[in-house]
Amino acid sequence: MRRSLLLVIAGVLIAAVAALYWFSRPLPVLTVTTWAGPYGRAQASAQMRPYGAEKSVDVRLAQWDGEIAELERAVSSRKFEGDVIDFELPRAVEACEKGLLEKIDAGSLPPGADGTPASADFVPGAIGPCWVGSVVYSQVMIFSPRLKRTPATLADFFDTRRFPGRRAMSRASPKYNLEMALLADGVAPGEVYRTLETPEGLDRAYQKLSALNPIWAHDSIGALRWLANGQAVMATALNGDVYESSRKDFAPGIIWDHQLYEFDVFAIPFGNPKKRRAMDFIAYATGTAPLAGVASWVPYGPARRSSLALVKDNPDLKIPMRPWLPTAPENFRNAFPVNDAWWRQHEAGLTSRWREFVSR
Repeated sequence: MRRSLLLVIAGVLIAAVAALYWFSRPLPVLTVTTWAGPYGRAQASAQMRPYGAEKSVDVRLAQWDGEIAELERAVSSRKFEGDVIDFELPRAVEACEKGLLEKIDAGSLPPGADGTPASADFVPGAIGPCWVGSVVYSQVMIFSPRLKRTPATLADFFDTRRFPGRRAMSRASPKYNLEMALLADGVAPGEVYRTLETPEGLDRAYQKLSALNPIWAHDSIGALRWLANGQAVMATALNGDVYESSRKDFAPGIIWDHQLYEFDVFAIPFGNPKKRRAMDFIAYATGTAPLAGVASWVPYGPARRSSLALVKDNPDLKIPMRPWLPTAPENFRNAFPVNDAWWRQHEAGLTSRWREFVSR
């Protein structure tokens, strides 16, 4: 009896010690590097904290400014401040081409909540060799609420007879502007970049823009200001800037037709010893429900189609978010995917003519 009692007591003590260790043990750490502001906070609420709670991982947030040099130092030194990094797609393309990112096994991504395979659930361009898309942002056309007619298409934006008045556009880059001009001139979406690679195609884009004779603003926000102060009747702007403006003081109408869209994406620094856990986070964070959660906070479209049905009203503002999302089906018709790999290869050769053109 005494021996049995001692065995029972020993078993209880071992179980208690094991339980104490289990609940007090340090959790594995995963650091996700992203952006400051509402977007980063939305990710923390919808992706990072839920993942940490479900997988018993200490998910820590770090911020960065998007500079590739920071990533190059980390890969070279093997001192990784971030295990997962949120990139704007142009930077991810650059980092991937430089060998700074791990390759992504797209086959490891789960299907959507409705059973759609990931390859069909993500919008075109979201999955790349080194990245997985999280959200979509885009350049849209906007118009003054004072217009007597309501423009609805890219053709309307370029039609100065039916819709007289100045257009305001960003001079920051030829990207967006040249594609938009060729699409307005009747070039098929699949032929836009091949057309821009020819002297004749480039001339065609510039002629279309010259005929429009826009006001060249410094950037998207500048174009919005030209519209707000009445100097222009239509403009182009990033959809996030339009959302912020509408929340504050000026709410223009939006033309989603032929929006030009890009991504923010998740990627893993090359050589990171936490690659397996980082990929597990990416698979979770780009699932149907987490992406819907992000889109419920900020006006960026979830990169998965299955997420749209789960998007809710903004928890703080109590307003529907779906009308603001580039990937909502009613907004995504005729959407044009910007080819950042093409721009990385060709932008340097186009910059001189572009600067001369917008400075006239």
